[in-house]
This record gives sequence, structure tokens and C-alpha cells, in this order.
Amino acid sequence: MASYNRVVLMGNLTRDIDLRYTPGGRAVTDIGIAVNDRRKNAEGEWVDETTFVDVTLWGRTAEVASEYLSKGSPIFIEGRLKLDSWEKDGKKNYKLRVIGERMQLISGREGSGGGGGGRRPAQGEASQGGPPPQSHRDDSGPPPGRGDAQPTGEGAGYEDADIPF
Repeated sequence: MASYNRVVLMGNLTRDIDLRYTPGGRAVTDIGIAVNDRRKNAEGEWVDETTFVDVTLWGRTAEVASEYLSKGSPIFIEGRLKLDSWEKDGKKNYKLRVIGERMQLISGREGSGGGGGGRRPAQGEASQGGPPPQSHRDDSGPPPGRGDAQPTGEGAGYEDADIPF
């Protein structure tokens, strides 16, 4: 049977990044991401729910994150799930985490202190120490896809004049 292990998350960093290096010289960092969700409860009231996710970044991706992100910075991560297990005091422990294979920096609102580089300069406008390229992929990950899926125009609602694109 085939398997598929992909995770896509967008959230904010819960702490500053602590970059480390393995004895072999490879960069690694463990980051925390807070992912917010809003839904209606049984009484019809809106409820905010936050999920905290641990993510490990390797190689150049870890270095870029360390250089450009800080606590509160918005971030987009794509990766895979990994289950860690260890034994402590005779008790077996488990923790599910994400191995980040692709990271994209997301610009926060100007002046919000959210990191990520602020606004991007308009075409022809000079960049003064702005953010790095907006997407970074670790060299050890799988090769990028051949293209994104495009809508066919055959689904319901494609003829609607109110669609803003």
C-alpha cells in the first residue's frame, strides 16, 4: 500500500530561534509554531483555538530562519511528520513533530513587529536590506514539483461575475 506524509502549516514562531550545528557541521534548529484556528462552537459563538507544533529545520533552511526570523514572525512550513520515541524512568514517551523541508517567509504588516521583513519594495523601488528570497528549500528534501494545479473552469461558480480574480 502506498503512503503519503505531507504537512503544510502557516503560523507564528513561539520563541526566538536557537541555531546549533551537528558535530559534522550541519545546521539544525527546533522551532515552535502557533497555528490559530477560528470556528463556531455548539452555541454558535466564535471560538479561537491555538495548536502548538514543534518543527525541526536542517541545513541552509535552518540558517535562513535563524537570520531572518524571531519570536512572533509569520512563517509557512511544508514538511513531513516524524514520531520520536524515548524511554525515561522506565516509561515510554512519544512526541510527534514536523521535519520542515520547505520554508517560506511571510511578510507581516508594516510596523506590526511580526518580523519576516515587512513590506516588499514595489517594482523599480530599491530594497534596503530587505528580506531574503521569499522561499527556501533545504537541499536534502525531495525535488520540487513540475507545476501547480490550475483550475479547469468547469466547476461550479467559475462563471460568477463576483469572483475577484
